[in-house]
Amino acid sequence: MAERQTIDARGSFCPGPLMELIAALKLASIGDEIEVLSSDKGSAADIPAWVNKVGHSYVGTTEKDGCWSIVVRKAK
Repeated sequence: MAERQTIDARGSFCPGPLMELIAALKLASIGDEIEVLSSDKGSAADIPAWVNKVGHSYVGTTEKDGCWSIVVRKAK
């Protein structure tokens, strides 16, 4: 059964949120979702671009009050 994990990277600047995502993906199972919370606007563009480049699934991004929620699904 797929699980969902949340990484709270608010207050961390690029590449911090992406590095935390990469570490979490190494431990995740295929189909698991990882949500990255980031106050760094650059993460909203950088994370989806990296995810698509390496072959995982980009689920979506939402923004509320200067905090971006970026959701990724491990595909391999």
